[in-house]
This record gives sequence, C-alpha cells and structure tokens, in this order.
Amino acid sequence: MESFEKLPGIGPKTAQRLSFYLLHMPQDELIRFSDSIRNLKLSTQLCTRCKNTTENPTCLVCSNPRRDHKTICVVEQPTDVLSIERTGTYQGVYHVLHGAIDPLNNIGPDEIYISDLIDRMKEHTIEEVILATNPNMEGEATAMYIQKEVHTVFLGEAIKISRLAHGLPVGADLEYADEVTLQRALEGRRQY
Repeated sequence: MESFEKLPGIGPKTAQRLSFYLLHMPQDELIRFSDSIRNLKLSTQLCTRCKNTTENPTCLVCSNPRRDHKTICVVEQPTDVLSIERTGTYQGVYHVLHGAIDPLNNIGPDEIYISDLIDRMKEHTIEEVILATNPNMEGEATAMYIQKEVHTVFLGEAIKISRLAHGLPVGADLEYADEVTLQRALEGRRQY
C-alpha cells in the first residue's frame, strides 16, 4: 500500500483497493504485471526522429509511411502526443520537446529538444510546423523561440508556422472564462 501511495493521484483508500485487488489476482497474471513494471524503463527509449517514448528505435508514428512527414506537430511531452492521437484527425508526425523554456527553473532552449527539431527540418522537406505547446507563459515562450529559430535558419523558405487555436472549451459558460481566454476566443473566431 505504501508503494501505491507514492504514485500521483493515489490516496490511502485507492492504494488499499489496488493492493487487495493484486492480492486476489491469479499468480501468472500478477507475474506478467510485475514484469511489465520492471521492464518499463529497461525497454523504453526515445524515438531517434521525434523523441517520443517507444520500445523501438523509431516510433510507430514516424515509421508509418501513410503519415504526412512534411507536417510536424511540436509538443512538450509524450502525453501530448497521446492526447492529439485520440482525436483521430491529425495525420502528420510529431516532435516531442520534453519540456518548455522556463528561465525560473533554469531550463533554456539547450535543455529541451529544439536543436533536434531544427536538425530534423534541415534533413527533410517540411511544409508546416504546428506549435502545440501549452498556452501558459513557458509554452508561449517556447513557441516564440521556435518560430524565431525557424525563421532565422530557414530564411526565405516557405515553411508555414501555425499555433493551436485558443479559446473556450466545449460546454463552458462565458461567465466563468477569464479575460485572456475570452480575448483569444474573440481573436480566433471563424465564420459560422
């Protein structure tokens, strides 16, 4: 129970339920489960192209020839890839930064995978870079830095740089939205 309580979002009651569930699990299933946990760090690595976590040198997205390899969606974390993939609408490839520029915590552009993105763009023909960093101060700073880098390195080349739309979530009430969210929603409005 103590081990489960160390996990984020797991309180004492949930830890107790999980422990007793595992206690009543058949031994062979429990062994497979423990082997999966033991091998989690041993069998995962970063994709050589996009830096997403994978069990192979190249992840499933990068190795898929049906994906649009001329469009790169730049995200902060591997979990962001999973979120976008769940929509089933994006058909390009990704680049995972593993963080965002955060000067207060001594995280600069050299501590995340921005240079790998630029190198990747030099090796392949890229038509669009979608900046899908978080809409907070660090994510905005990272997006601005990448935009400036791309414009500096690829001066004169026709590379479209876009940003995910910002605004109101579906099902939200206007009265509870903050000023910045409402401002972004108004700026990003489209014809209906």
